[in-house]
Amino acid sequence: MRPYILEETNWKQVNNQKYEVAILPWGATEPHNYHLPYGTDSLETTQIAYDAAKKAWEKGARVMVLPTIPLGVQNPGQIDMPFCLHTPPSTQIIILEDIARALYNQGIKKLVVMNGHGGNDFKPHIREIMPKFPGMFIALNQWFKLVPNSDFFEEEGDHANEMETSIIMHYYPELVLPLEEAGEGRGKRWKLKSMENQTAWSPRRWDEVSEDTGIGNPKKASAEKGQRFLEEVTNRIGDFLIELAGADLNDLYE
Repeated sequence: MRPYILEETNWKQVNNQKYEVAILPWGATEPHNYHLPYGTDSLETTQIAYDAAKKAWEKGARVMVLPTIPLGVQNPGQIDMPFCLHTPPSTQIIILEDIARALYNQGIKKLVVMNGHGGNDFKPHIREIMPKFPGMFIALNQWFKLVPNSDFFEEEGDHANEMETSIIMHYYPELVLPLEEAGEGRGKRWKLKSMENQTAWSPRRWDEVSEDTGIGNPKKASAEKGQRFLEEVTNRIGDFLIELAGADLNDLYE
């Protein structure tokens, strides 16, 4: 039993322990090129939450990882792909508010939403929800933005790329097909220069942007690269959880 994972612990443990921080991993269910599982975003985010929580727990921070939400916001062109589960923002905010309310009523006032899917955008949700629960602190962590990918990986990309493939090779090697079976993850660019230089934004139409559903070449991925990357990421998150667990919510600003 790991006492910082809600699905593994029990009422005896919970009843005898004061928890300070709840962590809510949030992923998605969607195709990830030919070689990675549909649950990639949820699987990797869950394990990152576990590893970071373990590091925090071992240093005295009483944190709890909640069950992962595997439902993400999907792009046009992805939505129609078999078993790609699209959960719009309007549904996500209801789920998040329900969880926040349950924790708030139980006296747990610190919640970290750990997002592992680029299509999810929790900032407006948090801004809307926090005023409904006075004294509650809700933070967003997006682990994939914490450290420069170029420090660990050779290829760019943002979906089933070298980074994600390396992570799953480290955590779940049995779920990764041989890399020779993976597509090259070639992503088409916008013809509109203003879209390409980020003057404006619109969701990519996935069935037109990628032939294999990936964006980024995974061929140079390795479990060793994933391990090095994850060590840095989980150290950063673990330090944050320790700091948050010990923080006075009435005294957060200098």
